[in-house]
Amino acid sequence: MTHASTMMSSRSALPLLKDGSLAWKPHLAEGAAALTASLDAAGPESLKRLDEAVAAEAMRRHDRFLDGVAAYRHHRYRRALPPVPAVWSQGSTRLLDYRLPEGQGGAPVLVIPSLINRAYILDLTAKRSLMRYMAAKGLAPFLVDWDAPGEAERRFTLTDYIAGRLEAALERVAELAGRKPAVIGYCMGGLLALALAQRRPDLVASLVLLATPFDFVAGREANAVMMRALAAPMGALIDAAGSVPVDMLQSMFASLDPGLAGRKFQAFARLPARSARARDFVAMEDWANDGVDLVGPVARECLFGWYGNNEPALGEWRIAGRPVLPEEVAAPSLLMIPHRDRIVPPMSALPLAERLPNAKLTMLDGGHVGMLTGPRAKTEVYGPLVRWLKRTDQLRKS
Repeated sequence: MTHASTMMSSRSALPLLKDGSLAWKPHLAEGAAALTASLDAAGPESLKRLDEAVAAEAMRRHDRFLDGVAAYRHHRYRRALPPVPAVWSQGSTRLLDYRLPEGQGGAPVLVIPSLINRAYILDLTAKRSLMRYMAAKGLAPFLVDWDAPGEAERRFTLTDYIAGRLEAALERVAELAGRKPAVIGYCMGGLLALALAQRRPDLVASLVLLATPFDFVAGREANAVMMRALAAPMGALIDAAGSVPVDMLQSMFASLDPGLAGRKFQAFARLPARSARARDFVAMEDWANDGVDLVGPVARECLFGWYGNNEPALGEWRIAGRPVLPEEVAAPSLLMIPHRDRIVPPMSALPLAERLPNAKLTMLDGGHVGMLTGPRAKTEVYGPLVRWLKRTDQLRKS
């Protein structure tokens, strides 16, 4: 319905185009003026013919979009990777051990994903798996799998997740490996990793932040104003429901680029069903549509504290009463930031590189998810990341 209304809304704008009252974005103004002049030159019936053409094109695109959705729903791909053993658990949280037998003595790495999406974005397929790549290169990687929150997590705050679950998982990795691990955080997991590194310098050897937000207002001032305005009504809904349902979260992400679903499913409709690109698309969409609810207290901290009040960048975000300050993290740090990230724009992530005392910054060409799963992920992210981890581990030991 969203796609259909988007397509057909083009027709409702045509009268505004004819009378000159349609507001255009600056980079479209020249083309709009040429279109208006062309319509005037074509005579009184031109708007009617344009309306018919726009309606036909909108219907064609919508049909192609529906073809893509149907092809996705009926595709035969199903994720079927070998199970990974869990070496620790509390409530719904598990610690998955990706170590290979020959890599038991490798440098340990604890990987922290977002609380919103499933952890297997870091182990999507056999060929697109940061976890399995690190293991194959001789590291000892462990992945935090949050799973969906259960009854025990319903009233959790970020302090419960970081000072409770993550610190316990970190201690378990250090115990199994016999030394302190590197910590990697992806997206929201990067902020959790940052707070963990500040709290436990005795157990964090180095820190890697992948597409991690920090300044939630930079470039999106209007969003912060809107979030503050919604704090009371949305807060009441969160309190009544006890969580933010995954469908609401998906709608928020979709609003960042309303045309994305139409473009990607139309493109998918043209792919051969048995192609590797089609299988990769289905694997990614299955993950994207497999999100989980965000418990109420955490939702309040993130939506209103982070996005509304920009607490991390202002030094006002606290874990167990202590402000989370990058300046206090002395461990060697690597930040990998994609140029084309719509979810975490570079302007949001870059301030961390300036405030971490011992940071290296790497800018990437990809997007938020593509940095981990795209065709260049191994050469642009996996390989450089593993080399940095190994080099940092050697320097620490020497």
